[in-house]
Amino acid sequence: MEKSKVYFTNLHTTINENLQQKLNRLIKTAGMQQIDFDKKFVAIKIHFGEPGNLAYLRPNFAKTVVDMIKDLGGKPFLTDCNTLYVGGRKDALEHLESAYVNGFSPFSTGCHLLIGDGLKGTDEVLVPVEGGEYVKEAKIGHAIMDADIIISLNHFKGHELTGFGGALKNIGMGCGSRAGKMEMHSNGKPHVSQEQCIGCGMCTKICAHSANSVADHKASIDHDKCVGCGRCIGVCPTGAILPAWDESNDILNKKMAEYSWAVLHDRPHFHISLVIDVSPFCDCHAENDIPIVPNVGMFASFDPIALDVACADAVNRQPVMSGSLLEKSGHNHSDHFTDVNPSTDWKVGIDHAVKLGLGSKAYELITI
Repeated sequence: MEKSKVYFTNLHTTINENLQQKLNRLIKTAGMQQIDFDKKFVAIKIHFGEPGNLAYLRPNFAKTVVDMIKDLGGKPFLTDCNTLYVGGRKDALEHLESAYVNGFSPFSTGCHLLIGDGLKGTDEVLVPVEGGEYVKEAKIGHAIMDADIIISLNHFKGHELTGFGGALKNIGMGCGSRAGKMEMHSNGKPHVSQEQCIGCGMCTKICAHSANSVADHKASIDHDKCVGCGRCIGVCPTGAILPAWDESNDILNKKMAEYSWAVLHDRPHFHISLVIDVSPFCDCHAENDIPIVPNVGMFASFDPIALDVACADAVNRQPVMSGSLLEKSGHNHSDHFTDVNPSTDWKVGIDHAVKLGLGSKAYELITI
C-alpha cells in the first residue's frame, strides 16, 4: 500500500516569513488547493477553547486557512458542536460568547461562526455508518452535514480518555451533537440529579418515547422506555439530566472513529494539526497545565489517520518538559500519552479507523 503523504514544517521564522505565512505555504504545498472550493460551503472544524483554558489555537491560524479558502472561491465558516458536559459551551449562545471571549469572531478570523448542532445541541442529522461495529446511525450536527467540504484545524494535545486529541477526535467527537457525544461516552442511559431538577417539564416535552415524567416537582426517566437519544440533556435548563459516562476508553475510541467516518465519508476533506502547547488534557478543561513536551511544528495531510500517527510519533520523539505531568508520571516515557494517562490506548482508535477505510497508518513525512 502506498504511504500517505504528511507535510511538516517547524516553527522557525525569518524576517521574510512569519508563522501564518509559513502555515499558508504548508497547506499549499500539501495540496489543499486541489479541492474544488468554488462556491462551496466549507466547514472548518475547530475547538474554540473552554473559557479559562489558554492552550487552544490562536484565531490567527484560523484566519490563514479562511483567507486561502476565500481566495479559492469557497464560503468558509468556523464550527464546533455543543458540549455534553455543563460548561461554557453547552448551548449555542454560551458557545459563541466563549468563542468571542477567546478571540474568535468574524473580524479576527474573516468568516462567520456557526454552532453545528444548533441552539440546544439537538439540531442533528442521523448518518448511517456502513460497517459500524458500535454505531449504526451517527448523530452529527446539522450545519456540518450541510457543508460541502470539511477542513479540520486541530490543536494536537493529550487527552484523559482517548490518549491524545488530534484530527480524528476533532472530527469524530467534535462534530457529534450532544446526543452523539452521549452515545460515544456512555453505554447506559441518562439519569436525573434530583438536587438540580426544578420540575419544569422540558424533558417530558422533548421525549418522543414518554420515558420522562415529572412527579412532586421532580423529573425521572423510565429506562425501560428510554432509547438513550440524549435530547432531554440538551433542553434541561439546569443541567440536571446527566449522561452515564460509563463507556470504556477503548470502545469510546472506536465509536469516535465511526463518527469520523460519518462526517468525512463521500466528501472532500483536508486536515491540519498544530503540535504546539501540548497540554496533558483536552482543551475542554477550563484550565491547562504546562506542556508535556516542547513545541514541535505544523502538519497537514489529506489522510487524518496518517496525520494523527505522524503527530504522535513526533511528540514521542520529544524530550520531556521539566516539571510537567509527564515528568511526574514516573513512567519510562516510551509513549508520552499513555504515560500521562495510563488508562488510555490511542492506537485502538487508529486501528479501528483504518479498518473503516478512513486512511492509513503508513506515512511519508515531507518536510518543507
